[in-house]
Amino acid sequence: MLLSILAVVIVFGGLIFFHELGHFSVARALGMGVSTFSLGFGPKILKKKVGKTEYALSLVPLGGYVALVGESHDAELPDGFTKEESFSLRPAWQRLLVVLAGPVANIVLALFLCIVVALGWGVTTLLPAVGDVQQGTPAARAGLMKGDLVLSMDGVAVPSWTDLSDRISRGNGAPIVFEISRKDDTGQETVFETTITPERNERKTIFGETEIAWLIGIRSAGLFVNEDVGLVDGIKAGFTQCWNMLSLTWQGFVKLVERVVPADQVGGPIMIAQIIGEQTDNGLVGLLGLAALISINLGILNLLPIPVLDGGTALFCLWEIIFRRPINTKVLDYSVRVGVALLVALMIFATFNDVMRLVRG
Repeated sequence: MLLSILAVVIVFGGLIFFHELGHFSVARALGMGVSTFSLGFGPKILKKKVGKTEYALSLVPLGGYVALVGESHDAELPDGFTKEESFSLRPAWQRLLVVLAGPVANIVLALFLCIVVALGWGVTTLLPAVGDVQQGTPAARAGLMKGDLVLSMDGVAVPSWTDLSDRISRGNGAPIVFEISRKDDTGQETVFETTITPERNERKTIFGETEIAWLIGIRSAGLFVNEDVGLVDGIKAGFTQCWNMLSLTWQGFVKLVERVVPADQVGGPIMIAQIIGEQTDNGLVGLLGLAALISINLGILNLLPIPVLDGGTALFCLWEIIFRRPINTKVLDYSVRVGVALLVALMIFATFNDVMRLVRG
């Protein structure tokens, strides 16, 4: 229990802190003033002033914050800071860079974690092994059986289930020669070829949608193999995994807006804490992978064009860059209030879903 709580604090707090570190680093690189950079929220336990910036360790360790000098035009400048260091008086493109630095930092962190996992634990591949053959499908008519392993398709090696699925989709229904490895009860292997012609049929996506695709009627056996990789291949695998996470997360947000994904699937801090606690029991590699996924979610969430989030502020900066004038003050104030209301409502809704999940067990 104590280990799970510690993992939640380190992962959840660390990801938010890294987000703020992105804002801080770019702001300082551009010469903007930062009055406070705190690890954690609430009352300050420890603090030390270095130059003009106060660095603090605060009581609540979930995240952190950066207090930029002159975040609004009417904000008073702290002692020792000049107008030239004010965030609000800087060109829009500089403010845009500072705003985007937080989400970008989260994505960079996720990429780093994916590379670390690939180099430290190897790359996991889902094998092209048949787990189930649906009756009346092309695979069944061709004689495929549970336990068969696909070695190649049209003479091209198939190292993973993803490769198998992609080649079937790209074939557009053309006949494919499968090279199959089959073992009997004694372990004796037989390798043979069979030709299968995919058919158009319905299937469910990971979001529960029905789509039409070229299929042969098999399901994966769920067999994985783990391979150690060198530096170059590990970096490539990290980039691939990070991109897949980014793509899947973005699609998830889109499907949620389109109401394909039910609203009761939205989770908040309680659900995140539960998942982190569960992954702690599965070892460091699972925890690092989850941290990368949460970091990407945090980055994308902050890029949504909602006022008070980084994406909303970025939108205002882009408006100013394109139209060469700041957005109307009344419009800005109203949009910020709406943004705060939306964010609070979302937090309440997510927490309600978390509680209901706990009640349902």
